[in-house]
Amino acid sequence: MNLLIEIGNTALKAAWAEGITLGKTFRYQGEKPIEFIYTLTEKEKPEKMVISSVYDISAEDAAGLAAECHSLLLLDPSHKEVMSAHSLPEYLSYDRAASIIAAQYLFKGKGVTLVDFGTTLTIDFTDASGTYKGGNISVGCRTRFKALNRYSRRLPLVNTPEDAPQTGSSIESSIEAGVISGIIFEIGGYLGENPSNMVVFTGGDANYFAKRMKKSIFVVPNLVLMGLALIAESDG
Repeated sequence: MNLLIEIGNTALKAAWAEGITLGKTFRYQGEKPIEFIYTLTEKEKPEKMVISSVYDISAEDAAGLAAECHSLLLLDPSHKEVMSAHSLPEYLSYDRAASIIAAQYLFKGKGVTLVDFGTTLTIDFTDASGTYKGGNISVGCRTRFKALNRYSRRLPLVNTPEDAPQTGSSIESSIEAGVISGIIFEIGGYLGENPSNMVVFTGGDANYFAKRMKKSIFVVPNLVLMGLALIAESDG
């Protein structure tokens, strides 16, 4: 079994996998992600451990993790070798790259518009040949709510509503309508420019926005982990 780990901006996600088939998944939100990884390897040592991280893993931590498995593949800002192997630009973060690799695999022969709803909102495009055509980075849903509260004197912090109104009738509902409708209009614009693409949503708010779009959406919750499984399989 391989152990796949994604260390993101707000949480760590992990899964055991046999080949590209994901098994039990884990989520950790805390300040000690490396220590949490050791709890996953206490009873079973993985054949290969693949770690995608938004920040650099220290040499000391890398050495400790390497001792927990037969083979360690570290994917962080200082290790970009895998990008060229998959014909992807080095400026991409590895969570983004893994999602793109998984989408290319799932929808081979189709153009894809891939939207990841996380701390940031990322939109990436591939064509029917699987070639990466670039992408954009915007502000994630919860981050928009937090920014309105932080950078204005009178606006409250509002949570993502279960049902957002089209037009607000109070300060709170105006924020809800503005943020949610803004994201829907933003994504709708991208989908309109690439109408023949398959549309894939992933990330924490994927289901929330998928049911609010007028186009058919494929929601793949563990797309990054699936991409890491594919990277593990392709890495000799």
